[in-house]
Amino acid sequence: MKFFLLLLAVGFCWAQYSPHTESGRTSIVHLFEWRWADIALECERYLAPKGFGGVQVSPPNENAVINNPSRPWWERYQPVSYKICTRSGNENEFKDMVTRCNNVGVRIYVDAVINHMSGSGVSAGTSSTCGSYFDPGSRDFPAVPYSGWDFNDGKCKTESGEIENYQDATQVRDCRLVGLVDLALGKDYVRSKIAEYLNNLIDIGVAGFRIDASKHMWPGDIKAILDTLNNLNTRWFSEGSRAFIYQEVIDLGGEPITGSEYFGNGRVTEFKYGAKLGTVLRKWNGEKMSYLNNWGEGWGFVPSDRALVFVDNHDNQRGHGAGGASILTFFDARLYKMGVGFMLAHPYGFTRVMSSYRWDRNFVNGQDANDWIGPPNNDGVIKEVTINPDTTCGNGWVCEHRWRQIRNMVAFRNVVDGQPFTNWWDNGSNQVAFGRGNKGFIVFNNDDWSLSVTLQTGLPAGTYCDVISGDKSDGNCTGIKIYVSSDGKANFSISNSAEDPFIAIHADSKL
Repeated sequence: MKFFLLLLAVGFCWAQYSPHTESGRTSIVHLFEWRWADIALECERYLAPKGFGGVQVSPPNENAVINNPSRPWWERYQPVSYKICTRSGNENEFKDMVTRCNNVGVRIYVDAVINHMSGSGVSAGTSSTCGSYFDPGSRDFPAVPYSGWDFNDGKCKTESGEIENYQDATQVRDCRLVGLVDLALGKDYVRSKIAEYLNNLIDIGVAGFRIDASKHMWPGDIKAILDTLNNLNTRWFSEGSRAFIYQEVIDLGGEPITGSEYFGNGRVTEFKYGAKLGTVLRKWNGEKMSYLNNWGEGWGFVPSDRALVFVDNHDNQRGHGAGGASILTFFDARLYKMGVGFMLAHPYGFTRVMSSYRWDRNFVNGQDANDWIGPPNNDGVIKEVTINPDTTCGNGWVCEHRWRQIRNMVAFRNVVDGQPFTNWWDNGSNQVAFGRGNKGFIVFNNDDWSLSVTLQTGLPAGTYCDVISGDKSDGNCTGIKIYVSSDGKANFSISNSAEDPFIAIHADSKL
């Protein structure tokens, strides 16, 4: 009996680390600021057919409407209630999206903003996405309802009430983050209102949550909320399934708060991943791709089964939130595709692809003065994501997840899932290659000279289509062909001036 209970406990605990993606789907995409109607369509027409496992969506709860500057992206992180009502759509549209995406096996993960409510600089009134009254100054959010009793003002010990010292873990968790009024998550009432909101989303059919600003909450307070959540909806998930949890903990190693403190609740976002990978691919500080042979825990990252990884996210592509200059984004398309390709080929962590919109950067003293700009819109109404004849996106949407190189590497990861990291090769500089068992092989040339080399791929003999330069289509390759001989070896040639200086082949790209 004891053994059975132990198994039950282990299974129950493990659940929040599993994304509940359908078998054979191993990556998710963040469709940042998309409308619910467009996400529903994208699940059906593209994400499901291309093997994506799920979508992280922008916060769905009612937020303050900010008009100075005009409708910035960060207004979504200024909650005024837990009504599902934003410029991405209303509750019915949200439910329709979740249903349609789940029906084609694409999961929905909600960005949950539970650390705070809207803050200083926002006037009292009904300027919110659903018209609810709120007053941050008097801590009055009647649509929840929250009052002055429900915030940490008395608990914070700094003179300003703001976080003044990130070396003081208590301040970081009990004081206001950039003026946002800090919820008293130690109180049962506050926990119950948050759980009510999250349970509503679970009952609709979401598969899990990104917990925003987790570092600014005590791990025990998060756990107390998670412990009261419902099991996932059995219409799409097996009985007893628990929500997938990944917590935003920015831990670059220089502060007392560490990602490991949050492992008991779920996975954490490994911010060192994108920062270090960007430094290596940019060849800064003498870094070389040959150093990546022990990538992952060997670089001081959290354990693979506790990590959610990404090359960039909505914050750091704008220079915020662990946004060092090394971060690769769609603005650096050539290096970016290599970075995302490496991430999707390598077995470490659970991977999330970014899908962005364009904005005109304007650097002043090294900082982008336009980092606030919201999604493509007409007078505040988010523009539809239109699809061009070549399958790229229009209307100002970047849609990196639709780039051939990235979409095909999502498929590569699906094919090689569970295979060991094998056949590493490097030239001591920035030409590297590695395999995933007998299912896939990838080669990079990030040097200033051409690569021409014969390598052991570990793959069965045959002709393979390189999925970076093209596709396997109608029994042929639209890009480069790679011939693997009976001994598993193949010759690879990559010019240093190639638009995409890497080649990837896998079992499903074999002719």
